[in-house]
Amino acid sequence: MTADPRAPRAPRAPGALTAGALTAGARTPSARTTRSPQARTALRLLRRHAASRRVPAAAAAIAACAVGLRLALIAHWDAYGALQLPLVFETAAAAAIVVTTASPFGEPERVAGGRLPFLRLATALVLTAAAIGALAAAGTGAHLAGGTLDVLRNTAGLTGLGLLCAAALGGSLGWAGPACYLVAGVYALYTQWHGPALTTPWIWPARPPHDLGAALCAGLVGLLGLALFTVRGARDPAGE
Repeated sequence: MTADPRAPRAPRAPGALTAGALTAGARTPSARTTRSPQARTALRLLRRHAASRRVPAAAAAIAACAVGLRLALIAHWDAYGALQLPLVFETAAAAAIVVTTASPFGEPERVAGGRLPFLRLATALVLTAAAIGALAAAGTGAHLAGGTLDVLRNTAGLTGLGLLCAAALGGSLGWAGPACYLVAGVYALYTQWHGPALTTPWIWPARPPHDLGAALCAGLVGLLGLALFTVRGARDPAGE
């Protein structure tokens, strides 16, 4: 005996699900499920990029520069030495950042396609900010000549100069830019006591911390280096 199809159906209990609804729900992935593989892929790409660029070693070198500066500030320096001291550690930190532009595999991240410029930009910005913060913190409570503004200006300009050299000469030679500029900066500081003094804003370490022209020159070099490195990367042939 078959049931009459015209007979009214029994009301469904509240909260009950039909078989079709259960099947549709099982086929529809949640937003969290779809985002998780993408997030894991991005994190894995960042880790591999950081490892290939020796970012952990650069971070350790920056920390060592900050510790060295802090220990050096304990000693008593004359005016000339007090101005030279931060510049030496700022140059060392900038060189450590520039070293990360070179890869032992040339450009293994080319498979990342459009993500590679973002990885370059993020790495350079994070390390530069870390260097500025670490060196400025090292001078807290001590007599740091020029203060935080000098650290910001000098480190940003030196890093930008190193990035320009990396794009032009290769990541393995990018450190030469900050190193050569250190010689020019030390000499410019020397001329402040033994004239004629060099007053050009392009040698910004010899200018006062609040000098607008020096800040603009350092900022311009920093932005140019960052932009060129982000777009082109270091001049390292594949396979090196």
